[in-house]
Amino acid sequence: MSKEQKVAIVTGASQGIGAGLVEAFRRNGYAVVANSRNIGPSSDEGVVTVAGSISDRGVAERVVATAIERFGRVDTLINNAGIFVAKPFTDYSVEDFQRVLDVNLAGFFHVSQFAIAQMLKQKRGHVLQITTSLVDQPLSDVPAALASLSKGGLDAVTRGLAIEYAKRGVRVNAVSPGIIKTPMHPPEAHGFLDALHPVGHMGEIQDIVDAVLYLERATFVTGETLHVDGGQHAGRW
Repeated sequence: MSKEQKVAIVTGASQGIGAGLVEAFRRNGYAVVANSRNIGPSSDEGVVTVAGSISDRGVAERVVATAIERFGRVDTLINNAGIFVAKPFTDYSVEDFQRVLDVNLAGFFHVSQFAIAQMLKQKRGHVLQITTSLVDQPLSDVPAALASLSKGGLDAVTRGLAIEYAKRGVRVNAVSPGIIKTPMHPPEAHGFLDALHPVGHMGEIQDIVDAVLYLERATFVTGETLHVDGGQHAGRW
């Protein structure tokens, strides 16, 4: 691979939004290091997979090291891996709490540290988080305090890191989705989920891919959380 070819890391890459992002970055000429807990090998020589939970610091280190060893650089990190558990607040178990924080926060912390260290050597890079519009606009029909707690932290740190590294060539942004139509949502739930959005329907994976690619190309944009949620963040309707 050419040292000039851009390289993206995508976590949570085996299905849904993550798999869509891997495909999109490849179509745009990037080499990709794809991670998820149970991801298998890829037949595409431009995609290297690293299996394991990103909450494990050793796995996070191996993901970034693989990008550097195989392709020589890290241009983009997409922190897509996440766990969503919707329960009334008092029904959460300590195990729920730990699992969500391990992946949503610790996973972000570990892999972002390693990736940003490489980006600083290169004097350029882009880190992007996938958050949720529940951070800005909670829904009484979807009790999800752990999502707000963890993804809200990612929303805040996006701005903090954007300012910290603004003069050192590293941009930091986020995409805040509404509910996206993926296999995790059974067809019988689509009517209810459609109605949670002012536009009257769920989003598609391509909607998130388009937003990520916009921010990837928008070199004058940093510290931004781009809402792709059918109007959810704007308020109640």
